[in-house]
Amino acid sequence: MSIVKGEGPAPPLSGGALLAAISSSVVAILRDHYGRGPIKAKTYAVDDLLIVVLRGSGFTALEQTIMDDGGGDRVVAMRHEFQRIMAPLFTKVIEDLTGREVTAFLSQAHVDPDITVEIFCLAGMVGGVVDRTPPSVDGSNPAPEPQH
Repeated sequence: MSIVKGEGPAPPLSGGALLAAISSSVVAILRDHYGRGPIKAKTYAVDDLLIVVLRGSGFTALEQTIMDDGGGDRVVAMRHEFQRIMAPLFTKVIEDLTGREVTAFLSQAHVDPDITVEIFCLAGMVGGVVDRTPPSVDGSNPAPEPQH
């Protein structure tokens, strides 16, 4: 957080600026620690969840060699281990940006197509983001009636 002379701390990010900052931060972590980042990244907020979808991370030469030998499952396992190791850094970045504690971090990698999904469960709602929560399966959050 930067302080400009004569002003207090910068206000916390919210809305689209917060979601963009989360996407950029996750991409930067991957680029710095994995050696490359995804082609596309988008963050979604629903209630107390942040979902970061990363597309086209590309495979290292090592991963591609393993996949060419039929070891796509081993590449997914290796990426899962990488995410486990990186969880404290991802968690700190999300907590710093949102001001909310991360209560759980889940990561899933998929080989074809090359998509990784990072899910952060937060202690509290994501501030300043419009909630577009679909109705729950049990109907406890019914969809609004259409306006005619």
